[in-house]
Amino acid sequence: MTTGTLVPMFAALGDETRWSILAALGEGDASASALAGRLPVTRQAIAKHLAVLQEVGLVEPVRVGREVRFRVIGAELSATAQKLDRIGRDWDRRLAAIKEIAEGL
Repeated sequence: MTTGTLVPMFAALGDETRWSILAALGEGDASASALAGRLPVTRQAIAKHLAVLQEVGLVEPVRVGREVRFRVIGAELSATAQKLDRIGRDWDRRLAAIKEIAEGL
């Protein structure tokens, strides 16, 4: 996962409705209609948000009979969390080094 793939993902996650959709899908697969019934957003808006999430690789459609349900792609979320964790650890190391230098002055 590169910075180039993280930027569109964070842009997609920068929307509160998309966070709500991911949280709802974390409880189980759901169709756009089912999500619209749970969230204060129209089905058409849900479909557009799902398209954005699908484009960045966070959800995938799954056909169940005549219905299309969406599911979260957990591997992508885990990979993103790991990348952020590495960045956080790097910053912690840098800040600890700065603190050590400052305390030595």
